[in-house]
Amino acid sequence: MDKQALRIGAGAGYAGDRIAPAVELAEKGQLDYLVFECLAERTIALAQLERTKDAAAGFDPMLQARMRAVLPACISQGVRIISNMGAANPLQAGQAVLAVADELGLPQVKVAVVLGDDVLATLIQTGSSLSVQESTQTLADLQAQLISANAYLGAEALLPALQTDAQVIITGRVADPALFLAPLMHHFSWAPNDWTRLGKGVLVGHLLECAAQITGGYFADPGYKDVPNLARLGFPLAEVSASGDAVITKVPNSGGCVTVATCTEQLLYEIEDPARYLQPDVVADFSQVKLTQSGPDRVQVMGGQGHPRTDTLKVTLGYRDGFIGEGQISYAGPGAQARGQLALDLVRQRLADAGYGKFEGRYDLMGVNAIFGPGSSAGSEPAEVRARVALRVPTLQQATQVAQEVEALYTNGPAGGGGASRSVREVIAAAAVLMPRSAVHTSTVLLTQDT
Repeated sequence: MDKQALRIGAGAGYAGDRIAPAVELAEKGQLDYLVFECLAERTIALAQLERTKDAAAGFDPMLQARMRAVLPACISQGVRIISNMGAANPLQAGQAVLAVADELGLPQVKVAVVLGDDVLATLIQTGSSLSVQESTQTLADLQAQLISANAYLGAEALLPALQTDAQVIITGRVADPALFLAPLMHHFSWAPNDWTRLGKGVLVGHLLECAAQITGGYFADPGYKDVPNLARLGFPLAEVSASGDAVITKVPNSGGCVTVATCTEQLLYEIEDPARYLQPDVVADFSQVKLTQSGPDRVQVMGGQGHPRTDTLKVTLGYRDGFIGEGQISYAGPGAQARGQLALDLVRQRLADAGYGKFEGRYDLMGVNAIFGPGSSAGSEPAEVRARVALRVPTLQQATQVAQEVEALYTNGPAGGGGASRSVREVIAAAAVLMPRSAVHTSTVLLTQDT
């Protein structure tokens, strides 16, 4: 192990990720930092809704469980935790971490909370003419439906928090790779205009941010891409040098694998232009990246580059976009597919007669054409199918009617239907605008157990 390298582990790749691999990293990874990346595009809008119902809510609901699991090992071994689990309420999330520390009898725990990503008020006041990306709308067109507006902060916003002696750093919306780039900038004293090193740091963050995807979880495909001991899948860590070059690896004897193939898949994940990966701190360039297998479950990463950052920051908008009414029902035995198709046809006609034909909808036979769409086939006649109808409609009442129409197939449709279910949910959609970087102002609040 390179004693000069900074060791950063990925404790989560999304809000509902497994906790056991993070505990393994905390206890056995010999880490300097453990990062939990838990905030997706719509997650923060949903969190804002929770906060409107309860002022003490709005942060990741798994925050306390994760902290109970990893905080003892991290505190005892000097591992600092960084996470965007603050979501829509970072300050309350910080207080929740301190409450867990008190519960576990861990003294002198400090939490640094990064604020400033919530820019809803600023946008409403000054940004109504901003164009919504991939749309002909402006912000003003969505204003009546807006729930949230959160800017993607960069690593620079986290540096004041890292300069404190806080063991836990909690943020709201931060660009995913920035959670990993920030400790590299802090530890190695990288300048905010050292574009090459910042590009390499973003590369490290991008490779780690989805956790188990790079250790074989999303990679696994039996018979084609076999992954050993998948049930005990380990999460990744990086050993990063002062130059920004890194080795991706995992805890010895944990499940999964780290190979050039797993790293290549993650390298390309969600990257539109590998030569211009726009991030708050730098425009990263992955076009010359070289991956080399340097040992079992060890991949050397070199060749990342970077270019000057843009003058704008991406802002994710969360807004109300109607309701989805959904119903499902199963058919089994001889003629199951034909009966399932008849069920769909009946519901489609009945909803059209009720004036619902103009709404966006799906009519699927799961196991037959739910993925590939009408005209696809399962091949041989399936022994069972599940019919699913889902429509997006403007009102809750309309969504309820859609779901009820499917359930009514029990007695108003083909023979043998069973296991009907129905659900109605509000649609929280996400969009994006770009706002001037100069309009976003961040701050850090240090919380201690005696405050």
